[in-house]
Amino acid sequence: MKAVTYSARGGSDVLTLVDRDEPHAGAGEVRVRIHVSGVNPTDWKARRSGGPLAQPQVPDQDGAGVIDEIGAGVDDLAVGDRVWVWDAADQRPDGTAQELVVLPRRQVVALPDGASFDVGASLGIPALTAHLALAAHARGPAELAPGSLTGRTVLVAGGAGAVGHAAIQLAAWAGATVVATVSSDEKGALARAAGAHHVVHYTAADAAARISALAPRGVDIVVEVNVAVNAALDAEVTAPNAVISSYADAPGASEVSLPIRASMAKNLRWQFLLTYTTTPEQKDAAVRAVAAAAADGALEVGEEHGLPLARYALAETAQAHDAVENGFVGKVLIDVA
Repeated sequence: MKAVTYSARGGSDVLTLVDRDEPHAGAGEVRVRIHVSGVNPTDWKARRSGGPLAQPQVPDQDGAGVIDEIGAGVDDLAVGDRVWVWDAADQRPDGTAQELVVLPRRQVVALPDGASFDVGASLGIPALTAHLALAAHARGPAELAPGSLTGRTVLVAGGAGAVGHAAIQLAAWAGATVVATVSSDEKGALARAAGAHHVVHYTAADAAARISALAPRGVDIVVEVNVAVNAALDAEVTAPNAVISSYADAPGASEVSLPIRASMAKNLRWQFLLTYTTTPEQKDAAVRAVAAAAADGALEVGEEHGLPLARYALAETAQAHDAVENGFVGKVLIDVA
């Protein structure tokens, strides 16, 4: 079978298209023929940094395809089922940039009939991260569902990114009023297409005032992509007992200063999160909610839904990684099958 691997850390030039022996599903495992692999920032970051590799690594955490082999003990899935997978390369040498991948049953999720492989390959890291951020409120639901955020206002910083896009869609699906911040009219159009009710340019001098006018009693949940820059604004526009969920660090921003008094006065929670290290209970809740939202058609992708797609062949995985590293606005997909 065809696969992309790397045996040393480095730039995208370490990625090589190779032929490998087909893997087989063992007990409690499922083999998936990958149709589409999704590329995330963590994929190129993992390739660039870390210790020596004990064996060749196949990159990419997310993907979608069709089950073609079932291991012993797996009786709730069948050969031919359409599925999406998550965290394929986390602590494992086999990601989704290959024709066949074997995964534990838990990491293989049924893909609704109405959802495309593009949708399935776009769920994983972005949507599970977005759910983790939205479910971090101390008085909020641990698992999103239609109506579970009714009456809440959600601020999504960087609403045109993959996680921001998923956060807008999930929050709107759960009934929240969604305000997105963007840096341009073009990105604002993408955020609105994703379902944002209001869009504010964060570069505007009166951005905080504009957000406060849209949410006069304050924002309940902030899904934050750049807390190092936005901490003061977040503290200003949030409601008492709000949560600011930070899921990324901006280039060159490894530390952050938080407004202590303002945070104390509002009993704010600053929640830093990483989907890989969340609890099994949180991850399972996120997977269930994301699967339900996908079944409801709430997580569509494509420019008309606010997430432009860039497509590459498996042999072009290096170019796909470069596109993500260079800041492509949208979702980068690899056509594997």
